[in-house]
Amino acid sequence: MHGEHTDERSADSACVIDVDDLPDGLVVTDRDGHVLSVNRAATRLTGITGDQAVGRHVRDVFSFRDHDGRDWWKWLDTYGGLSTRTRQPELPLRTPGGQEMHVAARLVRRPERGGEIVRVVITMRDAGARARVERSRADLVSTVAHELRSPLTSVKGFTATLLAKWTRFTDDQKLVMLETVNADADRVTRLITELLDVSRIESGRLEIHRQVVDIPARIQKIIDGRVAAGEPEGRFLLRVLGELPETWLDQDKIDQVLANLMENAVRHGRGTVTVVVEPNQWGVTVSVRDQGEGIPPELATRVFRQFWRGNARRRGGTGLGLFIVKGLIEAHGGSISVQRGPEGGAEFRFMVPTGTPDFA
Repeated sequence: MHGEHTDERSADSACVIDVDDLPDGLVVTDRDGHVLSVNRAATRLTGITGDQAVGRHVRDVFSFRDHDGRDWWKWLDTYGGLSTRTRQPELPLRTPGGQEMHVAARLVRRPERGGEIVRVVITMRDAGARARVERSRADLVSTVAHELRSPLTSVKGFTATLLAKWTRFTDDQKLVMLETVNADADRVTRLITELLDVSRIESGRLEIHRQVVDIPARIQKIIDGRVAAGEPEGRFLLRVLGELPETWLDQDKIDQVLANLMENAVRHGRGTVTVVVEPNQWGVTVSVRDQGEGIPPELATRVFRQFWRGNARRRGGTGLGLFIVKGLIEAHGGSISVQRGPEGGAEFRFMVPTGTPDFA
């Protein structure tokens, strides 16, 4: 029994120290800068393998320079500085090929406090991911400003006009203006809700409150609502294939997913919108299909990004809906994809796992 415990602990320790499991690039050098090891992530980022780098000076294989062209290793100055210095904060650097990375260093000393440097541990991350996040935030601010300006201008204009000239308008004119103000206020509310969803998804603070959800019944309710709002009843077809397992989901969020996908199919597709629900090995699969132009395979990976609108000629929406759908599905432990449907249009297919009260 003791031997089993020791082996298990050894296995756990091996996993902890396996540098190839780290998501960030890792390069270890001696105090003089000669490369001792290169992990898999560093090879993926730079294209340089351990066989190519080990034994050579880091400047000859990972020639990092700052934006002013200064040699990062020379600037790191492992022989200089205070004897208590143990790290170099993360900096944006470039390789000779122009690739941008965020690079940090740890100075390993023996003894730990005030001793000589024996190794330098260098970590690197692709700067592209951070740049994309920053661009995404800038786009978010721009989109919010643009989307809010129009309805708020309308609300302000109609409200000011009514206050200044109330007695000059007939009841019918007042009703039209108030209905417009109400619709624009709803538009602002929807935008704020979307922004809150995006914030929760990106920060990992999206909460799932599970209960038993009858997925076909939720779909039928959404269809009934669209028909009541004026859509032709024949525009929608619901098919349930096989006996479905019990699913524990967040009903409001699944309603949001289904409503968004069906709205997307109606707005951007043509013909009948078919929703197919069927069991799978892990839970339930839901497919929402239209008969429109579909989405080219090369664009399939972009569909769930923020602000993706596909055809630039299409108006309306913030481009956040499918990003939010993906976040809601993944928060349930599921997955979503898009492909060409059997009748040529787009088919959005998501899978959610079965659940039990233990996960509620």
